[in-house]
Amino acid sequence: MEVVTHIEEVREAVADARAEGLTVGLVPTMGALHEGHLSLIRRAVAETGSTVVSNYVNPTQFAPGEDFDRYPRDLEADNALCREAGVALVFAPRTEELYAPGHATWVEVAGLSDILEGRSRPGHFRGVATVVAKLFNIVEPDVAYFGRKDAQQLTLVRWMVRDLCLPVRIVEMPIVRDADGLALSSRNRYLTLEERGDALCLVHALRLAEDLVAAGTVDAAAVTERMRRVVAAVPSATLDYIAVVDPETFLARRQVTAPTLIALAVTIGTTHLIDNTVVTAPGADAA
Repeated sequence: MEVVTHIEEVREAVADARAEGLTVGLVPTMGALHEGHLSLIRRAVAETGSTVVSNYVNPTQFAPGEDFDRYPRDLEADNALCREAGVALVFAPRTEELYAPGHATWVEVAGLSDILEGRSRPGHFRGVATVVAKLFNIVEPDVAYFGRKDAQQLTLVRWMVRDLCLPVRIVEMPIVRDADGLALSSRNRYLTLEERGDALCLVHALRLAEDLVAAGTVDAAAVTERMRRVVAAVPSATLDYIAVVDPETFLARRQVTAPTLIALAVTIGTTHLIDNTVVTAPGADAA
C-alpha cells in the first residue's frame, strides 16, 4: 500500500492501475476510521481492482466555532486499518495541496445545501461538494462509496454527479451501528460515558417512528411530535431538527406513504450527532 500526499502521485498511481486494466474505487474519508468506514473500504476492495482512500480533514466544511481543531486525527492507525483491508493507495494531502493561495472556486448544490444540516451548519455543504469534486477530479474513480448515515451528503453528491455529468458511479452503503444501536461516528469519541448513554435517544426516537408507521400512523406531524418527546426527555440533548422527507428530493412530506426518510440531528452536550431511517406505511409500494 502506498501513502501519498501530492496530487501528481495519486494520478501516477491511478494511471498505473488503469494500465493494468484495473477499475478504480474511491472512499473519501476524514480519517478517524471506524467500522462504518471499513464497511465502505471492504466493499470497494471487493468490487474494484484498485482502491483509493482519501484521508483529509477538510477545513472548508467546518463552520466557525465547530470542532475542526479537535477533530480526531490518527493517520498511522488509519493507515494500518487500510493496509489490512487491502487498500492500494491512501491520499493524505496537506491543505495547501487542495486549496492553493487565492482559492476562489466553489461547488454549491442549490436546493439542498441550505436545509437541515446545511441550516444547522452554514457553509458545510459547499465545503463538502467542493472537496468531493476535487477528489473526483484527482482520482477519476470509476466508483465512489458513501455511507447512508450522512443521507443528505449522499444525496448532495448524487445531485452533483448528475448535474456536472461526472463519470463516476455512487454506491450507497448501510448505516453501521454499535450493539446498542448507536450509529457509528468519529464524533462519538467526544462523548463522556453518560453522554454516550444519552445519545441513544436518537436511536430510540427513530425506532419509535418505525413502530408508529408500522402500526399505521402516517401523519408526519404526529410522528415528529412523538419523536420530539423522546429527545426532550434527555437533559443533555438539544434537538436540532427532525425531518420527514422524500429520500430523493428532500421535499417535506405530510404523509408517510411511499418510502420516506426520517432524519434527525441532536446535540448531546456539545457533540452534534445525526441519524436516519427509511420507513414505508403498511401496504404502500416499497419499491
